[in-house]
Amino acid sequence: MTGKAKPKKHTAKEIAAKVDAATTNRGGGKAGQADRLGQDKGGHAKLACPLCRTPAPDIKSMQIHHEAKHPKLPFEPDKLVKLHNTTAAPAETSSSKPKPGVRGSLKK
Repeated sequence: MTGKAKPKKHTAKEIAAKVDAATTNRGGGKAGQADRLGQDKGGHAKLACPLCRTPAPDIKSMQIHHEAKHPKLPFEPDKLVKLHNTTAAPAETSSSKPKPGVRGSLKK
């Protein structure tokens, strides 16, 4: 008797999915931190639609989204929500509480 509807060999689709998962950078950890912040690499969403908050990587993609999803409203690029802050914000130096250290302990 054979197994209960278990495939005996791997399919080409399954092998291709495993190769893709092993070789594609998904942006995890420190290796993908700059990618997630949108500083050096492209590909991640940098803009969001002000009406429905749909993310898009660039103006052209956002314009295509706007024409498809919101055809009755005019496209205004200046009202797009920027997800990545390109200018460095001043760091807050004074705080009322001390910052927690390792595992939440309050070190001074």
